[in-house]
Order: sequence, then structure tokens, then C-alpha cells
Amino acid sequence: MVTLTAPETAAPEAAAPAESDGGAAPTVVDLADASVRSLNQALHDAVDGQSWTITSPGGKHSLAVGISARVAVTIEGHTGYYAAGMHQKGDVTINGNAGVGLAENIISGRVHVTGDASQSAAATGHGGLVVIDGNAGARCGISMKGVDIVVGGNIGHMSAFMAQAGRLVVCGDAGDALGDSIYEARIYVKGTVASLGADCIEKPLREEHLAELAELLEAAGRTDNPADFKRYGSARNLYHFHVDNSSAY
Repeated sequence: MVTLTAPETAAPEAAAPAESDGGAAPTVVDLADASVRSLNQALHDAVDGQSWTITSPGGKHSLAVGISARVAVTIEGHTGYYAAGMHQKGDVTINGNAGVGLAENIISGRVHVTGDASQSAAATGHGGLVVIDGNAGARCGISMKGVDIVVGGNIGHMSAFMAQAGRLVVCGDAGDALGDSIYEARIYVKGTVASLGADCIEKPLREEHLAELAELLEAAGRTDNPADFKRYGSARNLYHFHVDNSSAY
């Protein structure tokens, strides 16, 4: 019989809060000394209004996941897989790059990456805003269900695959099979699209879309001109199986 030893769950050591500009300084957690488990437990126990700074992330996985309070978390460096996954409230800022599955299944709140994100960013996201200043890898926004995503650079292939709801804004170029089998999500691309996926077509960019896009760009801190984008969405031919469309599945 193998006996499992429970991992240490003590709260990470934190710098003493100091008063600055009328408020407490952020709680600083150095992951060179503290464990990811203890960090996440401390964030789960946090209360609205707190702020945290995470140093020495070292590309560790599953940082700042499942946050359910209106807190502000800044990660100073690169993160591994599933950073800010299952995000519910508050803001997470990653001053670096993020690995696979950034903000997967985000519910609400905001996640901001100042660098690049690997594949499957904001996959299955139900709400909230995910901002990636750099590029995003393949399958960005796959199966998105209401999340808004703004990418400052390019996105990889199969992005917005089976995207059901929400908005994906790409200020650079998009890879192959964009929006394959898309439902009712909206895609805005400023650059070129390598190819469109099954049942995804270019659609008119009307006044309501320009207004919507302007709001998303402003929320992401960008100054791009909405008129420079093209809109893509579902042709609605694959909602129900039809033998005449069998070759498209």
C-alpha cells in the first residue's frame, strides 16, 4: 500500500503591506520560495479589493486559477499551462508570455497578457475579457461560449473552432481554418486570413459592428481603427445535418 503525503498548504510568505497613495501595497508572493498550491489557496481565500504581485513564476503551471474575488493579481514573468484558468472575478495581468490554455473556461473578469500566448487561449470561455498584446497560437478561442478576446498580433490555425458565442478580435493575421464550424460568435480580423473553415464566411461590417468593435478595442487599450477590420461569422449551413453538405463536415 502506498501512503500519499499531503502537500504543504500553508499560506505563502508575503511582504508586509505598506500604505501608499491612500491604500495598502500589494501582497508580494515569491514563487522561488512559495508553492503554487499555497499561492492558489491564498488567492481563493482572498477578499474583494486586495491586490497581489507574484514574482519568480518561472513558467510554472496553473498559476492564479479559479479566482472568485474581485482582486488584482500581477504576475511578473512567464507562466506555464492554464494560467488564470476558470477565472471568475477580478483582474489577472501577466507581464510576460503564457503557455497552453490561458484563461481556459473563464467566466468573467479580465485576463491580460503583455506578451504572447500559446495555443487554446480562452478555450471554452463563457464570459469576461482576455487581452493578448502579442500573438496567440493555434485554436485561440476554441469552443468559446461568450468570452471576448482581443489579440494585438496574429493567431494560429483552427482559431474559433466551434465558437458558439462571444467576440474574437485579431489586430494581425489569422491562420488556416478560421472559424471552422462556427455558430454565432463574431470574428473581426484586421490583417489577412489564410483560409476560412467550414461554414465560416465574410460578413458585412455594419454600424452596429463598428460600434461593438470600437468598444472592444478601447477596453483592450488599443487605438486601431474599427473600419480597418473585416467581420466573419457563420453561414448557418451546418446547424443541422443535410446530406448535400456532407462533404463539408
